[in-house]
Amino acid sequence: MTLALAAIIGGLIVLVWSADRFVEGAASTAKHFGMTPLLIGILVIGFGTSAPEMIVSASSALSGSPGIALGNAYGSNITNIALILGLTAIIKPLMVNSDVLKKELPILMAVTLLSAYLVYDANVTQLDAIILLAVFAAYMTWTVVTAMRSKNDALAIDVDAELAESSEMSLGKSILWLIIGLVLLVVSSQFLVWGAVEVAKFFGVSDLVIGLTIVAVGTSLPELASSIAAARKGEVDLALGNIIGSNLFNTLAVVGIAGAIKPMQVTAEVFSRDIVIMSVLTFLIFVFGLNIYRRPEGGRINRLEGFILFAAYVGYNFYLFKTAI
Repeated sequence: MTLALAAIIGGLIVLVWSADRFVEGAASTAKHFGMTPLLIGILVIGFGTSAPEMIVSASSALSGSPGIALGNAYGSNITNIALILGLTAIIKPLMVNSDVLKKELPILMAVTLLSAYLVYDANVTQLDAIILLAVFAAYMTWTVVTAMRSKNDALAIDVDAELAESSEMSLGKSILWLIIGLVLLVVSSQFLVWGAVEVAKFFGVSDLVIGLTIVAVGTSLPELASSIAAARKGEVDLALGNIIGSNLFNTLAVVGIAGAIKPMQVTAEVFSRDIVIMSVLTFLIFVFGLNIYRRPEGGRINRLEGFILFAAYVGYNFYLFKTAI
């Protein structure tokens, strides 16, 4: 038991650290090869920040632990909305611009409902996985094309500023960090999955519950740190965009990759409990952003609404552990 807990803690620490190194190395390498800041932000950093969830879910699928694979994906989405957005809004209210209300949030809601439909039969087949990955590819194509047509794209400006700070990194060093980060991501994910399975066996709970809680929170730590940092700097407009992007990656790419590797049979609770909660929370942030403000530039998620989201996270986890034991 002690060894399993050490594997979880150590695995999470190395996972988060190596994800940062992987993103930094990949972004710098891409810049050396002439990729634009916009594409680096959408593709390299987008994939990189979801790398922990992708690697952990892929490892779980390969090791025959579908509960951890799906629990990690859907649990991370619940954590992103209820815990991370909730805490961020409590620190400082989040502005929700009209583009997010008209485009990104409806897409996230549609993708969430698609996922619910595919998991309704308690299976994630390879056909389901192909559908999710095809939708993901279409979404990424649409995102890149739309962003390239937009002048003075905020993401490109932000990424360009971040890359300027690390412009002294040579190509060799960039590639080295990319490789080290990727290797440590894979190795740490193996330790994390093994430890999670052992802890689940020891306490007599399902690996799904461990995936929804411990693993989901651990793989969402980069989003938590970046969102709180953005709130403290007054850049709260970036937090919601990061969360929406992360949830789209988790629902489409993370579940899609895991299902493509190995078809997964899941328990009924994934649909009746976890996907329902995820869908309600997604709908809530849409309602909170739309609500009574109805400004041309959008609305906001205030501190009270942030507290509601945070309370929902606490209540959800309390229910999970109460019913699991």
